[in-house]
Amino acid sequence: MWFKQHQASLGDFEQLVLLGVIRLGEGAYGAAIRQEIHARSGRDVSINAVYTTLDRLETKGLLASSIGEPTAQRGGRRRKFYTLKPAGTAAMRQAYHAFRSMTEGLDERLGTK
Repeated sequence: MWFKQHQASLGDFEQLVLLGVIRLGEGAYGAAIRQEIHARSGRDVSINAVYTTLDRLETKGLLASSIGEPTAQRGGRRRKFYTLKPAGTAAMRQAYHAFRSMTEGLDERLGTK
């Protein structure tokens, strides 16, 4: 499987985008993911960076996309929605466990207690 050979290639921003998709569930589309990242991390990211990353994650086999119905509020345009594939879930699980393992016991040193 491609991902198992390239696990280390999941970058910080890719993780933020995947976390946005997880948090938004069925409502995960580009602009909503961008808003979620900003609301939770304070990072002001461009919509182009989000879409470029979504495309890359889809190419890596971590995300799947589907096209929604056209809406009047969007002038008849359709939204592209994203969901995690099993490899995306595995990637985030691995990143989550690695982060927790690396930060375990650092509360006092980081002044978070």
